[in-house]
This record gives sequence, structure tokens and C-alpha cells, in this order.
Amino acid sequence: MSTAPRRPHHRTITVAHVAVLGTSLLAACDEARDTRDDGGAGISGVDDVAPRTLEEMFAEAADDYDVPMPLLLAIGHVETRWQMIAGSDEFEHGAPAVGVMGLRGDRIAEAAALAGLDPAEVAADPHANIRAAAAWLADRADAAGMEDRTDLGAWADVVAEWSGLSQDWARAAYVYVEVYPRLREGAVEYDAEGEVIAELEPTEAYPNFTVPPPEPALAAGPDYELSVWRPSPNTSSRPAGNAGKRAMIIIHTCEGNYVGCYSWLANAQSGVSAHYVVNSTGTEISQLVPESKKGWHISAKYNCALNDDHDCGRNGASSNNFTIGIEHAGFGDQASWDDGLIDASARLVCNIARDNGIPIDDVHIVGHGRLQPNNRTDPGPNWPWAEYLDLARQHCDEAQPEPEPEPDPDPQPQPDVPATIVVDNDNANNDATFAMAAASNAWTKTSATAGFNGTNYLYGSFAEVSDPVSFWFYAPQAGVRTIDARWTAGTNRTTSAAFVAFDAAGNSLGVAYANQTTNGGAWRELGSFAFTAGWNRVAVSRWGGGSKVVIADAIRVR
Repeated sequence: MSTAPRRPHHRTITVAHVAVLGTSLLAACDEARDTRDDGGAGISGVDDVAPRTLEEMFAEAADDYDVPMPLLLAIGHVETRWQMIAGSDEFEHGAPAVGVMGLRGDRIAEAAALAGLDPAEVAADPHANIRAAAAWLADRADAAGMEDRTDLGAWADVVAEWSGLSQDWARAAYVYVEVYPRLREGAVEYDAEGEVIAELEPTEAYPNFTVPPPEPALAAGPDYELSVWRPSPNTSSRPAGNAGKRAMIIIHTCEGNYVGCYSWLANAQSGVSAHYVVNSTGTEISQLVPESKKGWHISAKYNCALNDDHDCGRNGASSNNFTIGIEHAGFGDQASWDDGLIDASARLVCNIARDNGIPIDDVHIVGHGRLQPNNRTDPGPNWPWAEYLDLARQHCDEAQPEPEPEPDPDPQPQPDVPATIVVDNDNANNDATFAMAAASNAWTKTSATAGFNGTNYLYGSFAEVSDPVSFWFYAPQAGVRTIDARWTAGTNRTTSAAFVAFDAAGNSLGVAYANQTTNGGAWRELGSFAFTAGWNRVAVSRWGGGSKVVIADAIRVR
């Protein structure tokens, strides 16, 4: 369902995403307007008067291509924070992103063709970039046979395809951790004068997705308790002695979004890694490599002449041997950085510096581009170095010393999942760490009949389509679990509501039928099934003929 009582989701961003936007996007918008002041069309294929604000550009594209404006705004904010960027290659084999929507590679030409635009315009003009992205999303919605485009949850598979990520778990994270939380929490950006240039109002939306949610990150990183542990296989041992002593911290930008960044760094095929990745607002940090190990985040050999003639005894050595790398969601050429990201990263720098005896100054905390200037510029000219280092020092002044970490820790996640899980139809009543529901807009939310769990229930009319309500639950271990269901009874209900159990691999485990004309208002046992570790689900189908309705209220797993 796309609408529900508003309640902040505890795993998502808990504050509005606020930052001051620099001049690059404003200049691009002015240039786009100027091309129309003389009566010309400006963007090829767009004959109307150009939108004069960023929000108007989003509104026009959303309307013309029948893509929900909140979804278009959310994707754009996840990708670039609505900044007009021209990305670069942070990792080998990755095409740079361009524009407000962060279009990449072959998709630039593909989206341009769908919108009837020139690829060069799409790369250089915010209006064209947004229209091309909307055209691409609309084309994928057509291919998926999407009937109700107002149903934000129904766009989940298209959003996953937009991510461009190859791994199912990474696509799921992009959907569940990035785009839909951004819809629910909203975002606002300002220009240099403090005026709002665009705003995404919080919209309660949850994905009706064919892929289960990503497994919850339930363990803290081995070296930083405010991080989550997402281990990368791309690591090796540091050299012995002073050659491998941790002596510097390297600041990187992902040249993309958070999930795309950490999923690539954790992919064995990428051949790259970093110790940490900070999301675009500083609300989450992933640790991928223990600090005692070598991350593969900088390909340059050290040259002290690039670093104020500091530590010249390391000249010619791989910089990975003695550095700790921090990646940041975003782009080296973006005009501004979210205050939350800068503060969270500075706090992390303090922790690393304190634990490893690294001074906090501009020769020990350095940018990737400084040590590898031939082909890298990150974190870019607008990284607030003075403020950043001052914040790191302040955090260290506030903190108490911590004991030295144990070498080469190998933490194991300890899932905090209760023995009994209730999954309600309304995600406002669920803990998304281990419970989530998804349904299309064909199901109606109501509280008309008493006896429901939580605050409401769903009903759907019989139709020759499955269109289930999916009750997802996370099982940390495989095992037999008993499923109970709850419904509100009535004479217009079906006598054979189908509850189908699926394991985490999507295999059907069996079906139980319930007579919903009776036994309402209480938990009723459906049966026991051998579920696997991960995200399992119970689907309530509305397949059938006649005029009966099916109730989807809640399930209980025990």
C-alpha cells in the first residue's frame, strides 16, 4: 500500500536531508532558461516554455511521463541530492554519473532516445536530464505492465532496475534502504541565499517488491561501534613493522550512492575495497575491512612531494600499506556536502586517529586526489577541510580514551530477533529489522469491522490474479516455524482464503486455507513449515471468482 499513518521508520534516515546547494545547478538552470528567453525551444523535442525552477522541472517530467513526482524526486536525491554533477571514475570499470539524476554509461543515450533528446543535452542540462530519467522509468513501467502508476509501492522492481546493481541483495538494499526510506522521510535543499530549491514531502510508501529485503546488518563494525559490519573479501595483510603501521587516513568520494558504493566494494569481482563507507547524510556508516588489514582503496605509490614533504621514508611504497580509507556517498564535483555526513565522518576520523595514534592535521588526513593526482580529484574542491579537521579534533576532545582493539577481529552477527514475530499489514506497526508487509493499491485499508490486529486491516475482492499481500519475516536460522493468522469475520468473506508459505529462496513450502466467515478477531493456527534462514514470507492471495473478499490483517510466526 502507498498510504498509511505516518510514522518514522526506525532503520531509515531520521532527520530531513538539508544542505546548502552551491552555484553549479543554479547556473545550469539559468542557462537552460536563457535558451528560451529568445523564443527558441531550448531543449530539442520540448517546445513549451521551460520550467523556471528545479521543482517545476520535476513536476513537468513527472506529468509528461506519468511517473509519480515523489518517486522521481526521491531517486534524484538519493543519487545526487539534486545537484548537477559530472562524475568521475572512483573505481575501475564504473561509468561516471551525470546530471541531477545521476545517469550513467549506455543509459544516457538510451534515456535520451526515449525522451527525444540529444545525449549531450541530457549530460549538460538539468531539465533534459530529469526528462530523460523520467522517460526511462516510464519505459520500464510499460515493460512491466504496470497498471496503476500512482501506486508508489508498485514501482519497486523498476527502482531496483534503475539501481544498475547486479546482485539481488544490493538491488534490494537500494530499494529498501535508500529510495523508499527517502520517500518516507522527505528531503529539502536550499540555494546559497537560503531559499528552497526543491522539497520532497514525506510520503508513506513501502515497496511491493519481488525480492525480499536485505538481511539486516545486526553487528557493529569491529573497530567502530557506530558502524555496521559488511565485510569485504577484498583485503590482505599489511607489511610487518613500520611499513605497515597505520599512519594516514585517506578521504574518498564514491562517485555515486551509498548502497552502490558499499555493494561494489564488498563484491569479490570488483578487486577494490575501503575500510569504511559513509552514507550521504551521515546516518549510517559501513565498515568493510578491519583497520588492522589492508584495504585496496588507492592504487598510487606514495610520493611525499605531493604531501608537503611529509614522511618521505615511505616513498615508493604502496599507499594501501599504511593508510585507512573512508569512502563517502557523493561526488567530487558536487557543490556542497550534507552537514550530517561531514560530522559523522569527522567523528569516525577521530576514532581512527585516536586508536592508531594518527595526528589530526592536513598531512595525515588527506584526499585521494592529493596522493593520486594523475587521475583522481576526490573529495573535490568543495570538501570543507578546515571545518572537517576542526570537528574531528573537537570530537576527540569530547571523547574518553578507549582501549586498543584486539587484532584481526572476526565478529559474528548476533541477530536480535524475537522468538515470536507479528507481521502486521501496516508497516507503521512493524519493526523493519525483522518484519515487513507489501501490498498493491488493489487492496483497501479499513477499520470497519472490529477484531483486527493493530490499527486496521486490508481487504481485496476476488479476481483472476494472485496480487498477494506479502508478509515478510526474517529468520536468523533455518527451522520449523508455526504460522498463525488473524482476520475479521463477515458474511461477505471467502471460505477459502489461501495463505502460501515461501522460504528465503522463494520456494513454495505449502498452502493453508482459512474460512474467513467465522473465527475472526483471534489468532488461528494455519500450520507449520520448514523455513530457511533469511527473509521468508507468507502470501495471502485474492485469486478467485465471484463477489467474495479476502482479508489480510496480520500473521504471527512462532
